[in-house]
Amino acid sequence: MRSLSRLVPALVVATLVAGCGAAGPTAPTSAPTPSSATPAPTPSATPSTTEFGSAPRALATGLDVPWSIAFRDGTPLISQRGTGEILELLDDGTTRAIGTVEGVRAVGESGLLGLAVDDQDRLYAYSTGPDGNRVQRFDVTGEPGALHLGDAETLIDGLPAAANHDGGRIAFGPDGMLYATVGDAGNPDDAQDRTVLAGKILRLTPDGEVPGDNPFPGSPVYSYGHRNPQGIAWADDGTMFAAEFGQDTWDELNVITPGANYGWPVVEGIADDDRFADPVQQWSPAEASPSGIAVVDGAILVANLRGEVLRSVPVADPTTATEHYAGEYGRLRDVALSPDGDVWFLTSNTDGRGSPGPEDDRLLAVTPAP
Repeated sequence: MRSLSRLVPALVVATLVAGCGAAGPTAPTSAPTPSSATPAPTPSATPSTTEFGSAPRALATGLDVPWSIAFRDGTPLISQRGTGEILELLDDGTTRAIGTVEGVRAVGESGLLGLAVDDQDRLYAYSTGPDGNRVQRFDVTGEPGALHLGDAETLIDGLPAAANHDGGRIAFGPDGMLYATVGDAGNPDDAQDRTVLAGKILRLTPDGEVPGDNPFPGSPVYSYGHRNPQGIAWADDGTMFAAEFGQDTWDELNVITPGANYGWPVVEGIADDDRFADPVQQWSPAEASPSGIAVVDGAILVANLRGEVLRSVPVADPTTATEHYAGEYGRLRDVALSPDGDVWFLTSNTDGRGSPGPEDDRLLAVTPAP
């Protein structure tokens, strides 16, 4: 187990104190500063069947605040935020719980959040426990249709937690490292303090250790100055993207580079300030509130909560966007590429902020157009 206090040793603390002012430390010179980027105009909704070739179909219904989708050896797994259960999707469209993550504290936006699977088919989960947010690893036994969740091995714990701004997305990058998003937990200034793991994107080995090539020696911090990032994904060329909830002004889509400072709470959205990495695109929170993202066929797909839309952003020009299914399915929490090449996305209408229909929440799938 890696506790919070052990992950940020005293040597790192002493190194980081110098240069910290009201505006936060200066971003490394390698950080992207696309100051010429401008917010894209709000695109009009496009017909649901044009870009994907078919209308979405329901794979599962009646879910209880689903949060994340992952695939273990082809078997779909879904986390439920409030119950702490991990479900497997069966061939007939029903679901069964493979187990419950013990000690989950679900208050507000906290609870059982992101899932990820490594190349050994081990399952990782980000959840809120008695002592804060944590990332745990589980062996899963049994055959599809009868999977069983094994005991938890805690890789990192004591991550800042609150009733809101918990981050919670985990994913393996093309480098084989485990990335985790951590929100500011309601303490904005912590996002600029690299000795505190709030408002950060973390990078760990699959065993929870700090990689030797992380940007800040001995620290799991990969990037900082985040408010509440909930989506991470990589393009084919290795470019890392992250979606982030703003406060009242701008939600963001960022290109993530090691050691970069993304400005919160000093700035929000495009600031043209050399100290901070600007987003490549920004939206008003009312039309976005971006959560999970996935890169599919050269496009970043963004699931939006308040905006109630699946947004498509070209990797080649991330200042533009197209909307899909605007208002058709309510709040969208996560999006993923399935093993057979379909796009899957989760609704989030039973989370206390939506207006659930009779079949909500749902897992939907659509086939991309040729």
